Amino acid sequence: MNCPYIRPFTQFSHSCIIAAVKRILSFYIIREISSLFLLGLVIFTMVLLMGRLIKLTELVVTRGVPLADVCKMILYLIPSFLIYTIPMAFLLAVLLAFGRLSADNEIVVIKASGISLYQVMPPVIFCAVVAVLLAFGVSAIGAPWGNSSFRELSLRVLTNNITATIREKTFWDDIPGVVMYTDHYEEKSKQLKGVVIHDGRNTSRPMTIFARDGVISGTSGSNALRLSLQDGSIHMAGEDGLYRLVYFGEYSMTVGGTESSTPLPRNESDIWLSDLIRQMNDPAIPANIRRKHRTEFHSRFTFPCASFVFAILAVPLGIQNRRSGKSGGFAVSILIILAYYVMMSVAKTFPEKGLLPGSIALWLPNLVFIAIGLYFLRLASLEKSLPRLQLKTVLEFFRRSA
Repeated sequence: MNCPYIRPFTQFSHSCIIAAVKRILSFYIIREISSLFLLGLVIFTMVLLMGRLIKLTELVVTRGVPLADVCKMILYLIPSFLIYTIPMAFLLAVLLAFGRLSADNEIVVIKASGISLYQVMPPVIFCAVVAVLLAFGVSAIGAPWGNSSFRELSLRVLTNNITATIREKTFWDDIPGVVMYTDHYEEKSKQLKGVVIHDGRNTSRPMTIFARDGVISGTSGSNALRLSLQDGSIHMAGEDGLYRLVYFGEYSMTVGGTESSTPLPRNESDIWLSDLIRQMNDPAIPANIRRKHRTEFHSRFTFPCASFVFAILAVPLGIQNRRSGKSGGFAVSILIILAYYVMMSVAKTFPEKGLLPGSIALWLPNLVFIAIGLYFLRLASLEKSLPRLQLKTVLEFFRRSA
């Protein structure tokens, strides 16, 4: 019997089922990406921290620096690494998640149920937006706070633990803008023998100091170190090729900080976003410094947006990478990350040299990778294989470049 209500009811039920499947699939993909993202974030951050951890651990074991101060230093360093590890971890998470879905033939089942590859993208884009917002928060707030706090704490450690910084017969640059060398250091009396100091804090008039003896100590109410030098000479190079030589019997200088009531000088990576905007538009600041600030301003946005770029690129690559599994996904993610950050580093030099504005140069890598990702996504949706670049070709290219 033909009933006019059966067909509309069937269509309504089918649409409800498809909507429910899409909703369940979206939560499933978000959960898969989130778990892998957190794991990758911890791994990548620990790998980048490893080099610093070795040096900071040495301060505790051999130099007597309090463990609490070292733990604070590690905490202050983490935001500067998260700017890079958040996009890296997100790329790895998407590659591994869709690689597993493809290896278990779940992508085939999804397509057979009437859901296209483009309809799978919304949960991935949602995760990418969350990663972008998280990375931007770290870039705009976390990194300036962490960098400035790390510098202030480092200078306080230098002042309170002088033995943690002085190393005989070694050039050490723990103090920003100053390189020091001493032939001999007496730990108890804090006396120096055979001192060489290069003071480059004033770039227009750098000077090099040679002294027979010296005493190093902290200064009251300051983050700085006081150096009292005897029997030496000061060599200063000025503008227009001028050279000045001064001999002294006793000379005192303060390095490593300013009075506690005055904030420490910051470079462009330590400046808050509002201060960065004000300084890059200040005509009183030299043009090269303003270019650096403008480059830093755009990098605060371009690096966090890498998560969105990787979301589009990683889905088709993850689907195609069904045989190699997790090891293949990790290798592909490392290659993409290297290519992206090398391109970003090259692009960053153009605005610093005045060849291209930062608003164009720093966004070019993102646009290039988005275009490649959309092309790969189109091929994957049409069930076509992605173009493969042979390893021999890559190695031959690097060999010829070298």
